[in-house]
Amino acid sequence: MTPRVREILSWYGSDNPGTLSNLAKLMNHGRLKGTGKLVILPVDQGFEHGPTRSFAKNPDGYDPNYHIELAIESGCNGYAAPLGFIEAVARDYAGEIPLILKINNSDSLYGSKSPISALSSNIEDALRLGCSAIGFTIYPGSSDRKQMYEEIAQASALAKKAGLAVIVWAYPRGEQLSKEGETAIDVVAYAAHIACQLGAHIVKVKPPTAFLEQEAAKKVYETNGVKISTLADRTRNVVQSCFNGKRIVIFSGGETKGTDELLKEVKEMAMGGSFGSIMGRNAFQRPKKEAIKLLQDVMDAFSGAR
Repeated sequence: MTPRVREILSWYGSDNPGTLSNLAKLMNHGRLKGTGKLVILPVDQGFEHGPTRSFAKNPDGYDPNYHIELAIESGCNGYAAPLGFIEAVARDYAGEIPLILKINNSDSLYGSKSPISALSSNIEDALRLGCSAIGFTIYPGSSDRKQMYEEIAQASALAKKAGLAVIVWAYPRGEQLSKEGETAIDVVAYAAHIACQLGAHIVKVKPPTAFLEQEAAKKVYETNGVKISTLADRTRNVVQSCFNGKRIVIFSGGETKGTDELLKEVKEMAMGGSFGSIMGRNAFQRPKKEAIKLLQDVMDAFSGAR
């Protein structure tokens, strides 16, 4: 156990040894083991966006084995997916990489300005499949946020009782948020803080822009001179919003983009104190050799950052 991992575990003093062990397992696996940094491969896009949109660019991605092998071979800290993909690989790759069961999901066959994901698996499934953590998406700003917050409160309590870690995907979205506001710095920082207050050990958010959505928040940012001009500044603000950096916050890769642009973004977030990256489409839609190199370049960007 490195001093950095031990320090991070000390922030979760209310958790039982099982949960702390699973958090440690995530931080002590892969190329970034012991650094306190994480790079996780998530593959829930087939459920969320459809198989052809997700995998036609790299047809190997239709096979569940492809993704877990990519996560293992590149040296990721963990692999996250919905129930079906985890069930398809859990036996053959048992113990080779920490698994994260995404227990709620949505599809794109029905659109709503106030989204809510359906519960698609449970804590017993996570335990049966040998998972280290559960994943859960919330949409702060949705008119259905009350139901989501109550669902994750219950799931989190059961997961922690069972010794699992809790990872919350916090994606602001709803009728009263503009499209630009979904990634606005004030909104993303707020969503990350909500996830922490709901008991998340690890929070996933999208990289924030310099746009300020809420007038009340805008006044405070400007009056107090909160720096948001660079992505590193904005990352720092999100990390600070997560209990002054005492909760792990990682950032998604977002929409598919070029390698240079993606790595530039990652390096800026590393400078701002991000604990890592959770990168799906930007990795698995590439040929495996190229995907492994990209993921390892991302890991290298975080390996020397504190």
